[in-house]
Amino acid sequence: MKYSLLRDEDKKAIDSIKELYGGTRNISQIIKEMRDYKRRKEILKKKGFGEMVEKAEKLVSRFPKLKSFEENEGISYNDNLGIVTAQVSGFQGEDVTFRFMERVSDSAETGNEVFAPAEMISIMALREEYVYEGGLLATLAMAENLIGVDKFCNTNFVGTPLSEKRFKAIEDATGMKIPTIPTPDGLRQVQLINQGTPFGNLGGVEVSNNNYLVYIDGIIRTALANGADFFLNPSWSTITAACYFGRDIPNINFKISMLLATQNAIQFRMLLNIMQEYLREDKTSAIYEINLGNAMKPETFIQCSKELKESEIKNVSLSAHIRINPDLGIEDFNWFDNATMVINSGENITIKYESDGEKRDMDTMEAYFLSPSELKENASKIGDVIYYKTLRCTKDARKFMKMGARVKFAGCVR
Repeated sequence: MKYSLLRDEDKKAIDSIKELYGGTRNISQIIKEMRDYKRRKEILKKKGFGEMVEKAEKLVSRFPKLKSFEENEGISYNDNLGIVTAQVSGFQGEDVTFRFMERVSDSAETGNEVFAPAEMISIMALREEYVYEGGLLATLAMAENLIGVDKFCNTNFVGTPLSEKRFKAIEDATGMKIPTIPTPDGLRQVQLINQGTPFGNLGGVEVSNNNYLVYIDGIIRTALANGADFFLNPSWSTITAACYFGRDIPNINFKISMLLATQNAIQFRMLLNIMQEYLREDKTSAIYEINLGNAMKPETFIQCSKELKESEIKNVSLSAHIRINPDLGIEDFNWFDNATMVINSGENITIKYESDGEKRDMDTMEAYFLSPSELKENASKIGDVIYYKTLRCTKDARKFMKMGARVKFAGCVR
């Protein structure tokens, strides 16, 4: 007997949350409208972020361009090599992103030109003030509209403190109970049993019982308020729910976190089976990117890449950490040579930089779980850390380009 991953009542609950926000067509349309830069800019001006965005427009005009490097180095590309996508993690809100832009705009004068990555990751809790008061919208406007990243990934921890009305709306719509506990600041949060960060064991992997509904609700609210369309997904249950939820919303997609621990081809096939269960009509999945585990050998990465092609699931990318911060893995982790092997095999890879490998202050998971006031205080320091991550990414990407591999960067670089 084969068991369905989602029962009828599970699907009904997810559908009820979509209907709570006007249904799939309405959700998709609002996301599209909220991604327009002119509209974002008008909203941000009213919310007090107008000056920041205007300054960011001037900063991005000074970002280094790829063309000059290609011409100076006489770069020619070999289409038999895999295509590389540059990705950097740690864009913790608007102040950090703005500081990063300041550093990159000055990088040409320092002799260390930095090319903005094609994809950015934020491990920023989707607190209500960040989602609704302009912080996230300003971050997206700078990253997506000005820098021109192809993907900006947000993170929705199921343990993020929220106002009580959020949980009541989920319970009323679905008929399912969400156990919560009070927080010192008068909010509520999902009750977490296992030890870990303030927002969940290992950054949110604990998604027990019906708590995947809190994840889905947070995704929809964030998408509608900001036009956000790409979200980190660290748990088997939320992945399954997301594949079903996103099946008929083509402009919401997900990135599988390496915290899922897909360290081998067996686990990778388990993930493919979930994706196959809820494919869209065009054979794409709501899963856009899979971050394979840090313990994976390059031969296994290549095998997974080939099996992904055999699955005929379209438009899914595979990523690997090239450098990781010291509290996320072994000391001096460096996957560059392994990535080179993948590229030489002809398989595509997204190169992700969780660190630059230099053990800098605030280049740890601590930076992902600061309070709003602590984050404000440390924004410049974290922005500098992001700059150095991107500098390391740029240096590695240059080596790949000199090999003849094409590397995808942000739109402002191209």
